[in-house]
Amino acid sequence: MTAAGTRPPTAQDEVVDLCRDLIRIDTTNPGDGTGPGEREAAEYVVGLLQDVGLEPELFESAPGRANVVVRLEGADPSRPALVVHGHLDVVPAHAPDWSVDPFAAEVRDGLVWGRGAVDMKDMDAMVLAVVRQMVREGRRPARDVVLAMFADEEAGGRFGAHWAVEHRPELFAGATEAISEVGGFSVDVAGQRVYLLQTAEKGLAWLRLVAEGRAGHGSQVNTDNAVTHLAAAVARIGEHAWPLQLTPTVRALLTGVADLTGLPFDPEDPDAVDALVDALGPASRFVGATLRHSTNPTRLAAGYKENVIPGSATAAVDGRFLPGLSAEFDATVARLAGPHVRVEDLVRDTGLEAPSEGALVDAMVAAVVAEDPGAHVLPYMLSGGTDNKSLSLLGITGYGFAPLRLPSDLDFAGMFHGVDERVPVDALRFGTRVLDRLLATC
Repeated sequence: MTAAGTRPPTAQDEVVDLCRDLIRIDTTNPGDGTGPGEREAAEYVVGLLQDVGLEPELFESAPGRANVVVRLEGADPSRPALVVHGHLDVVPAHAPDWSVDPFAAEVRDGLVWGRGAVDMKDMDAMVLAVVRQMVREGRRPARDVVLAMFADEEAGGRFGAHWAVEHRPELFAGATEAISEVGGFSVDVAGQRVYLLQTAEKGLAWLRLVAEGRAGHGSQVNTDNAVTHLAAAVARIGEHAWPLQLTPTVRALLTGVADLTGLPFDPEDPDAVDALVDALGPASRFVGATLRHSTNPTRLAAGYKENVIPGSATAAVDGRFLPGLSAEFDATVARLAGPHVRVEDLVRDTGLEAPSEGALVDAMVAAVVAEDPGAHVLPYMLSGGTDNKSLSLLGITGYGFAPLRLPSDLDFAGMFHGVDERVPVDALRFGTRVLDRLLATC
């Protein structure tokens, strides 16, 4: 009991306020260095951890680009450590499009609204609330836990996780596994609640297409026109029908959905596969993008005057490749680009596929089922990416596990980088209970 005769706050008591406080700190990351940075949010995190007697380290990779790391000693420090990480930055929010101020963190209809509510200040708040409760109560996690809050995830982690891995690898000494965002949330499948545990991520290839030709007057015949070369390449790449290729993670997910729904699973039948994906409801947008490679043209640039044929033209393509298949992806893109167009990397990061079995997976499943008996847990692949990509450079196997029990009609996938981002209050409290169980047992 406290001096005032009341019990100390629990993680469930604190988590909503922590989430709201974090949302109110604008950490918008446009990706061009013009944002406010993460320093204020990092200092807030440091204060929360110091308040319970921990000694976190705050370090900057550039002015304002702040990261926080602290290590909690486990009950068995001889075991490999677990990294529990989040990111403090958020993508921009265009306020006129929103029903609420995206940085006011309103609570409305039982949900917390605001930019970062699901990506990923909800998970940040849940982790911080659980760690604070464990320390106040004198409990240790089952093994050492490295708690990290990174900058810059929304722009690839150059000032966050990737920087920390490259410049401060000692902070993660002895760690072999990690958990973070975009997994552990529930969906409804044939009237049954299923939690999707993220065990894989597609690789990232942001590409520049460069076409060069003969510059000249717009009135003249020109059979070596850079814009024409580029336009043809963009059309071929954008319209390419990438074939169905199911990785072990995706096969395991679809097998589980087939068992729950009674639908057939034939990995060679695109219609059967699509029916299983559709059974996942709003989450089908995540899963549907993991069935094959993808290439989406996103930008075009050429010329400076209507009657001048430019000597060069460029385009950008957002490419996402399946884990372990980057060479195949690159060869196909080069063929589609053709002989007149050069393909260059703008940003590239690895694809990941972790085991969907093992002690940590078992512990995550057990923690969910203990709080939601009768629920099912299935692995899935994320079509985007997380800071687990950076940690993989240290040999750390990463999973997505931000547990949330969600209403079946909530379009959770649409909340990521979307308008009116929001998370249920009850889901935050559920997540703290699950994460507390996990850290105590894994």
